[in-house]
Amino acid sequence: MSEPAYAPPAEVETVRLTVSQAVVRFLAAQWTERDGERQRLFAGCFGIFGHGNVAGLGQALLQSELEDPDLLPYVLGRNEQAMVHTAVAYARAKDRLQTWAVTTSVGPGATNMVTGAALATINRLPVLLLPADTFATRSAGALLQELEQPGSGDVTVNDAFRPVSRYFDRVWRPEQLAGALTGAMRVLTDPAETGAVTVCFPQDVQAEAHDFPVDLFAERTWHVGRPVPQRAELERALAVIRSAERPLLVAGGGVIYSGASEALDRLASATGIPVGQSQAGKGALPFDHPQSLGAIGSTGTTAANALARDADVVIGVGTRYQDFTTASRTAFSHPGVRFVNINVTALDAAKHAGATVHADAREALEALADALEGWSVTDAHRERTAAEKQRWEDEVDAVRDPSISGAGGLLTQNQVIGIVEGVSDPRDVVVCAAGSMPGDLHKMWRARERKGYHVEYGYSCMGYEVAGGIGVRMAAPDREVFVMVGDGSYLMMATELVTAVQEGVKVVVVLVQNHGYASIGALSESLGSQRFGTRYRYRSADSGRLDGGVLPVDLAANAASLGVDVLVADDAASFEQALRTARASERTTVVHVTTDPLVDAPSSESWWEVPVSEVSELESTRGARAVHDRWKSAQHPYLRPAVD
Repeated sequence: MSEPAYAPPAEVETVRLTVSQAVVRFLAAQWTERDGERQRLFAGCFGIFGHGNVAGLGQALLQSELEDPDLLPYVLGRNEQAMVHTAVAYARAKDRLQTWAVTTSVGPGATNMVTGAALATINRLPVLLLPADTFATRSAGALLQELEQPGSGDVTVNDAFRPVSRYFDRVWRPEQLAGALTGAMRVLTDPAETGAVTVCFPQDVQAEAHDFPVDLFAERTWHVGRPVPQRAELERALAVIRSAERPLLVAGGGVIYSGASEALDRLASATGIPVGQSQAGKGALPFDHPQSLGAIGSTGTTAANALARDADVVIGVGTRYQDFTTASRTAFSHPGVRFVNINVTALDAAKHAGATVHADAREALEALADALEGWSVTDAHRERTAAEKQRWEDEVDAVRDPSISGAGGLLTQNQVIGIVEGVSDPRDVVVCAAGSMPGDLHKMWRARERKGYHVEYGYSCMGYEVAGGIGVRMAAPDREVFVMVGDGSYLMMATELVTAVQEGVKVVVVLVQNHGYASIGALSESLGSQRFGTRYRYRSADSGRLDGGVLPVDLAANAASLGVDVLVADDAASFEQALRTARASERTTVVHVTTDPLVDAPSSESWWEVPVSEVSELESTRGARAVHDRWKSAQHPYLRPAVD
């Protein structure tokens, strides 16, 4: 028997590059496409160089910039965590179809990005992290900044990225590069799987040369699909919806990212189903839409929460049902409440034992609208929606009245929000992340356009605001960006103002000075802890506690020292004028305003579960525990089958 003929493989064309040069060339050739619209996957690369990446990725980025500065533009940041925030904000503004790479040195430069990685993964937003790593050859160990583990020789500090990344790899050899990078692209471009993608590069491997196949650097277009609902899933969901007497729809971030606002409008208008919105979903419907109840949950409106309490069917679209959205599982308190969950991510679609529709939000909403043609909620349900909505809007108007001052004539945060909204145009973007401001914005900001509201509340990371605002403006240079930040978050990460000046990226930063952590102060008080440790004060010589006078911190002077323009306002008229001046300017401007931290936003008539001491000598704590126990008794397991 003769042996089969053997044909040797055709000779593969190669190009000799370092691993870093190959990485840069590969990233510049990646594209995404959805609905026929194509764009580069990577807008550029943020970086801070140290000994771990300056001669590897740094050299490769320099070489690329000299050859063609538009292929993978490099931006120098000031803080590694902040660079990730900027990239993530950019990706969110681009509906997850475009992002940035971020490179740092080994050691503290790398681990500074771990917080940013967690934020990206929790918020399901794509970002590519390229931290340097210790020598693959171990020729010079123990290295500067190397973590030595007596029980494991292959662990480095970069292993801290594993639990906060959706994809993690380490390129020990040049031959591994193609598999690592294509695996990374797969996750970055999958709406159901996306988040932080970390590929670590030992510093010696970065500079190592290899003959790479030329085909590795050919342009690749990654199609971002729209999974359609399966017929059986859709029919089960429709059966539940048609059985509802008081349905409610919860719009999450998936509605925004899939561009499903028009489909949601069509469904809500035709059926009369009222719509509450999560933090990520705010703006899915404009605030003045008849079915839009605004924010829902712990930081929600009384309108959305009133209808949530009585809802017998809850239709969650593109939401992961965060504890703020469900008010720690007390928001939907109808004893027979059932759920229909529409989500591109299986994890979220299966929550609360709901009728699962594993699909793109726009595709599913369009299918529901078609199938529900002629079906509507009762007139009574529409009338209640309108009445509750009007009651809330009247309350917001009252607390934002600029003629009602706080203590000492100071503005309140409610008034600050109202004035900023009044100065902004519908297409302008408000950016926030941490403190009391995100909850107040969620309740009271009247979103007029689906991309006009950008609050990071999956991780609620202090310091995100300035960096995130830069990312939003880079993604949408035709929109003005208002960054709302309290003094606590500002002090965490103001340094990216320097990056804004460097790159000519103009944002308006509204810096609210209230001399402490207003959000946690209010929470502390509600939990019986009397705002302990939340105010910026001198340590008193008499008491030995941090209850002395206000610290003499001049944040306006600090901002000016970073190269931006600064305007200081002390009343409603001067604040509004400062905002108008800042908006008209071509330069980044910080508008500094002091507010009364003891004036709260209107109550959401809702709850957020935070443990309270079960026993205490403090009467304030005992009272808070009693309130906690009452709400705790109202928690719902949400395990009733959607279809009986």
